[in-house]
Parts: sequence; C-alpha cells; structure tokens
Amino acid sequence: MIWINLFLAFFISNILGYGGGPASIPLMYEEIVSRYHWLSNSDFSNMLAIGNALPGPIATKIAAYVGYDVYGWWGFFIALFATVFPSAIALILLLKLIQRHKQSLIVKGMTLLVQPVIAIMMLLLTWGMMKDAVTSIGVWQSLGIGIVSLLCLTKFRIHPAFIIIGAFCYGGIVVPHL
Repeated sequence: MIWINLFLAFFISNILGYGGGPASIPLMYEEIVSRYHWLSNSDFSNMLAIGNALPGPIATKIAAYVGYDVYGWWGFFIALFATVFPSAIALILLLKLIQRHKQSLIVKGMTLLVQPVIAIMMLLLTWGMMKDAVTSIGVWQSLGIGIVSLLCLTKFRIHPAFIIIGAFCYGGIVVPHL
C-alpha cells in the first residue's frame, strides 16, 4: 500500500504543480508532511535547503529522497517515475495544444491567472518555514539571516546555492555557540 501512496502523492503534486518546482513544492509539502507524515516540517525544510543547493530540478530531488527514505530503492524509483513521467507526457500534449491555440484569449487567461494562486501557495510555504525558523533559532537570528539573504540575492546578485551554503556554515559554526 505504501508504494501506491508514494505514487499518488508525487503524481498529484506534480500534475497539479503548474509552474514547475516552485508550484510543486507546496503541494509536495502537503502530501509529505501534512497528509502522510513521512517528514516533519523541519526535516522538509532541511531537505528543501540542501536540495536547492544541489544542481537539477528540485521536484526530482525531493521525490528521490522521500521515496528512498519511505520505501528504499523501490520507493526511489516509484516516486521519481510519478514525478517525471506523467508531467513529461502532459507537457508534450499540452504544449502541442497550446501552440495550436496560442492566440486564444482563454489560453492566455488560463496561463496568466494561475500565477497569483502559485504565489499564495509559495507565500504560505514560506510563512510555515519562517515560523519553524523563529521557533528554533529565534526572531533576531531569523530576521538577520533573512535580511542578509535578501541583500545577497537582490543587491549583490549572489547565487542562491552560495547563500544556502553560507547559511549552513553559519548554522554549524555560530548557532551551536548561542
């Protein structure tokens, strides 16, 4: 039964995750943490941070990790298959359809109006992670790391992977001594 749950969790998350990884992450969170309790909130946050520091699509890394953690190598393959194969087939079919009707106001409306929904889903995921950070390291540490990260991303245009690595180093060196 666990293999069916693995398949459905990642299949649903990735089929409904219009917009790729950023849109799929809140859906995966819902399945992995809230519905099946395969990971805790902090474990999901840690996995997401490490996964973002590594190259490649985040959805496949999440699927691979959780699948393996839950059901070993079979879980690894089932979760990856459910993540990649259905959305790849859907992509091919939908792009053919959209290309055929790209001037349609309906198609333009559908693709534009789903963006606010994805933005709210990401905002809720961010809020949940921020609450977890504040609980574990405090308001001032969380605020400081958030401001430094924002400046590094926007003003200095540092790649997110280096910011994540810096946060890992800070967390490993400074936070244990607080």
